Amino acid sequence: MALVESLQQAIDYMENHLLEHITIEAISRQANVSPFHFQRLFMILTDTSVGEYLRHRRLTLAAQELYNSNTKIIDLSYKYGYDTPEAFSKAFRKQHGVSPSEARKGTGKLNAYNRLTIQVNLKGAEPMNYQIVEKEAFHVVGIKKECPCGEQATGIAEFWEQVNSDGTTGKLVELMNSETKGLLGLTDNYNEEKNTIDYWIAVEHIGERPGGLDQLDLPKAKWAVFEVHGPVPTAMPEVWKQIYSEWIPSNGYEIADVPAIEAYTDPEPYRAESSNQIWLAVK
Repeated sequence: MALVESLQQAIDYMENHLLEHITIEAISRQANVSPFHFQRLFMILTDTSVGEYLRHRRLTLAAQELYNSNTKIIDLSYKYGYDTPEAFSKAFRKQHGVSPSEARKGTGKLNAYNRLTIQVNLKGAEPMNYQIVEKEAFHVVGIKKECPCGEQATGIAEFWEQVNSDGTTGKLVELMNSETKGLLGLTDNYNEEKNTIDYWIAVEHIGERPGGLDQLDLPKAKWAVFEVHGPVPTAMPEVWKQIYSEWIPSNGYEIADVPAIEAYTDPEPYRAESSNQIWLAVK
């Protein structure tokens, strides 16, 4: 249960410092995981990014204060972290569907985002097939793309379509010459300012980096390797959620600060019987 408790501690920290400028580094320290893994964990369990949660909560409190006080809109703008009343009004309208002045008059309905409380299912009704693998340092070669996180998380599916259509996947498959098989999807390098991650499509490769491709080095680590059965678009997210909400809280492992891997080992990832893997470094 340590992960659940530390995640709730991080949420409480955010709530206690909503009116301050807080960083993902400071928040993730409360959960004792890296900023990258905290953002990933938070998104999988809550379906929103840390930045979006903070923004939603601040605008929820701003709406309450706007309706229940005579505080000037310009003062509320600065109080809730906006440099100008115009920026505040734009964000306010995006969330609530009305302007701050309309909300003060009682026009329209407001959209409130309540404080999060993490609840984890530990029943373990669905069995999880996994193994623990000790693996020496290795590297992958491929291509990467900066993709947005959270509500605007687009680009990864299009990225796969691109590499499948332009022959890149065929080139990568030819470079597979080690024990980790299949095309690999990795997320790395979370950028708090832009709310983006680097998404890699790669393969494990022994030898020099081929021209035209990037290389990502992964350290020696202990990996929990989970089986994923079913069509990738639905099965992969379901297993990720099960890992974070059930497996980690009920086992003695912590998440290591190493990029996680989705291994697409089945040549037909959309079929009902498709079999693939998730590799999560643990300690």
